[in-house]
Amino acid sequence: MSGLTALEALITVELESGPVSAIAGRAAGEQPAEATIVVAHGAGAGMEHPFMAGYTRALNDAGFATLRFNFAYREAGRKFPDRPPAAIAAWREVVAVAAARAASEGHAGTPVWAAGKSFGGRMASMAVAEGMEVAGLVFLGYPLHAPGKPEKPRDEHLPAVTVPMLFLQGRNDPFAIPNEQLDEVAQRVGPNAVVEWIEGGNHSFEVKGAKRPAAEIGAGLAAPTAAFVRAH
Repeated sequence: MSGLTALEALITVELESGPVSAIAGRAAGEQPAEATIVVAHGAGAGMEHPFMAGYTRALNDAGFATLRFNFAYREAGRKFPDRPPAAIAAWREVVAVAAARAASEGHAGTPVWAAGKSFGGRMASMAVAEGMEVAGLVFLGYPLHAPGKPEKPRDEHLPAVTVPMLFLQGRNDPFAIPNEQLDEVAQRVGPNAVVEWIEGGNHSFEVKGAKRPAAEIGAGLAAPTAAFVRAH
């Protein structure tokens, strides 16, 4: 893969289901990374998408190590996402790799966070609900329900998650309309869940009338992520 920055390296992660590609990003500067943030893609695009690259690279510049990876279905060129058991298993294995990489670089014990776009974030939260250990979660557009179907929310596992959770959500995201539904979920979960609304943003965080490259949009979500991680 071409186009990596000086802080990035293409690696292979050996999952139980087979190898997948990942991009490890080092924190800029001389200081050790404040944390490692593992980032998963959404259902329709892989780790190489400009949104993903912009987000992780801005986190590297802010002093965080990152590890973005492909789920097995994406690695194999399939369009339909992996079933939750496979995606959850992948999350557990990639988080273990991230922790091992930090230890091998002399930073054992550095916090590992999980972040994900839509499907990737939801699968991370399900993994944590089932016992995966991370310091916290960041959702880049949580798919609370299918568009137009708020009566079928995907929130049943969230009360079992006790680590800090940041929901970065576009006001015009059809996966979270009505907005009050996600606010109510966060209130029900408790003070460890925080919703930060992006005014005018859709599911890709695009704002009508303010056209920006996907990499720039992703990069813009790094600052609230960094602030939340540092606060916890």
